[in-house]
Amino acid sequence: MEGGHHSADKTDFTECWRRSIQSPYIMRLALSAGIGGLLFGYDTGVISGALLYIRDDFDQVDKKTWLQETIVSMAVAGAIIGAAFGGWMNDRLGRKKTILMADVVFFLGALVMAVAPAPWVIIIGRILVGLGVGMASMTAPLYISEASPAKIRGALVGINSFLVTGGQFLSYLINLAFTRAPGTWRWMLGVAGIPALVQFILMLSLPESPRWLYRQSKEEEAKQILSRIYPPNEVEDEIKVMHESIESEKAEEGLIGQTLGQKLKGALANKVIRRALYAGIAVQVAQQFVGINTVMYYSPTIVQFAGIASNSTALALSLVTSGLNAIGSILSMMFIDRFGRRKLMLVSLIGIIVCLIALSVTFNIAAHHSPAISNKDTLSFGANSTCQAYTKAPDFSSWDCMQCLQAECAFCSSSSGEFHPGACLASSKTIRGVCRENHRVWFSQGCPSKIGILAVALLGLYIISYSPGMGTVPWVLNSEIYPLKFRGLGGGIAAVFNWCANLIVSESFLSMTKSLGSSGAFLLFAGFSLAGLVAIYILVPETKGLQFEEVEKLLEKGFKPFPFDKKKEDNKVKEKELKQQGLV
Repeated sequence: MEGGHHSADKTDFTECWRRSIQSPYIMRLALSAGIGGLLFGYDTGVISGALLYIRDDFDQVDKKTWLQETIVSMAVAGAIIGAAFGGWMNDRLGRKKTILMADVVFFLGALVMAVAPAPWVIIIGRILVGLGVGMASMTAPLYISEASPAKIRGALVGINSFLVTGGQFLSYLINLAFTRAPGTWRWMLGVAGIPALVQFILMLSLPESPRWLYRQSKEEEAKQILSRIYPPNEVEDEIKVMHESIESEKAEEGLIGQTLGQKLKGALANKVIRRALYAGIAVQVAQQFVGINTVMYYSPTIVQFAGIASNSTALALSLVTSGLNAIGSILSMMFIDRFGRRKLMLVSLIGIIVCLIALSVTFNIAAHHSPAISNKDTLSFGANSTCQAYTKAPDFSSWDCMQCLQAECAFCSSSSGEFHPGACLASSKTIRGVCRENHRVWFSQGCPSKIGILAVALLGLYIISYSPGMGTVPWVLNSEIYPLKFRGLGGGIAAVFNWCANLIVSESFLSMTKSLGSSGAFLLFAGFSLAGLVAIYILVPETKGLQFEEVEKLLEKGFKPFPFDKKKEDNKVKEKELKQQGLV
C-alpha cells in the first residue's frame, strides 16, 4: 500500500510505445485530439513575439502598458468563458463535438486578428481564439484519458502537454520566419488558423469517447471503439468495469438531478467530489501562479528586460526557452507513469522556487549596475528629443539607465559601447530612428547588462524545472480524478480557476514589473510557488496507474500526508505491538 492505495504496476514510456505499436489507433486518437494542445501552445507563444511588432505599428499600444496587457490577456478572458461552457458542452454534446466547435471558433479568431485594422479588432480576435482555447484545453486531455488504457493514460495525456509546448516552440519559429515579411504580426497571428483546420478535418473521422457513448446507452458503439484500443482479452473486462461504474453513477444521479445547477449542488455536497476539486483546483491555480505565462506571453520582453534590445535576438533566445519547454514535456511523458503525478509536481516546484529566487537576484544586480546617463550626450540630441522627466529632475546628474526607463523614457547607448554612459531620450518612433541612424542601440524595456545572458540561462532552467511537472501534470490529474458523471463539470471548474489565475498574472505582469521591478516580480512569484508547494503536498493524492473507480475509492477514504497521517501511523504501531505479543 502507498498513500492509502495499492501500488500501480511499473509503467513507463516504453509501455506506451509498445501498446501504440500493437494498436496504432490509440496514437491516432491521442495525436488528433492533442492538436487542441497545439492550438493552446501556439496562441500562448505567438502573442509574445507579435506584440513586439504590434507595438511598432500602433503608437498607442507602444505607449500604453495596459493596452499591451489587454491584447495579451483578452485571450485568457475568452478562455475562462470557453472553459466554463466547455464543461457543460462535454457532458451534454460529447467530447468530439466540443473539440470541433472549438476549432471553428479558433479559426474565426485567427482570421479576425490577421486582418485587424486597429488594436480593438485584435482584442476581439484574441477573445475568439481564447474561447476556442478554453474549450480545447480541458476537452482534449479528457477525450484522450477516456480513450486510454489506465497503465499508459499519463503518457498519452502527456502527448497533449507535449503538443502544448510544441505549439509554443512552433509559434516562435513562425515569429522568426515572419520578422522581415510585410505584415509581420498579421502572418504570425493568422497562421494559427491552420492547425485548427487540420484538427477539424481529422476529428471528423474519429469516434466519440467510448465512456461517454456508454453513458448515453450506446454500448455497441463503445464496445467497437474499445476493441480497437484494447487487446481482445481485455475488452470484456473494461466493459464490465465501465458498466458497473456507470450504473452506480446513474443510480446516484437519480438522487442528485441532471441540470447544471443540480449537478453543481450535488458535487459540492459530495465529499469525494469536494476532495477532487480541492486537489484539481490547487494544481491548476499553482500552475499559473508560479509565473509561467509571464515567460510564455512576455518571453521576448523579459529577454529585453535582461538588456538584449534587438527584437530578432530576443525572439531567437525565446526560441531556446520554448524548445526546453518541449523537451521537458517529453521527459514528463517518460516519467509520469513511473514516478507518479504527485512526486513530479513537488520536485518541479522546488526547482521553480530556486530558479525564481536566482532570477530575482540576477535582475536586482543588473538594475544596480546599469549604465549612467551622460548629460552632454543627452543634450546633443536637442531639447525636443530629451526626456522631460530627466531635465526636470533636481538630481539628474546621478541618473542611470534604469531611472530613465522608470520615467517611461528610453536609453540610447553610447556610440563607444552599450555599457558606457548614454543618452536619456523621449520614447518615440522618430527619436528611436535618429538613435539607430547614429549606429547606437535603443533600449526601452531593459538596460544593457553584462549578466543579461545569465538571466536568459536561468529562464531556461526555470522552464526545464516547470515543464515535466507543473507544466503537464495538472491537466493529467484533472482528467482522471473526478468520477465520470462529474468529470466534465469538475474539469470545467478547475479549468476556469486555471484561466482566472492566468488572467490575473498576464493582466498584471507588466504593471507589476513597473511597480516592483523585474527582481521584485520574480521574488513574488517565488512566494506564490512556495504556497503552491504546501497546498499540493497537503491536498493532492497519488493517482498513478489507478482505474477511475480506484481513484474514487481513494478519495472516499481521504488522503493525509505526513505528518497529518497520525491515525495511520498509530495503526502501524498497534499492529507492530500485536505482532510482538504473538496475537497477529
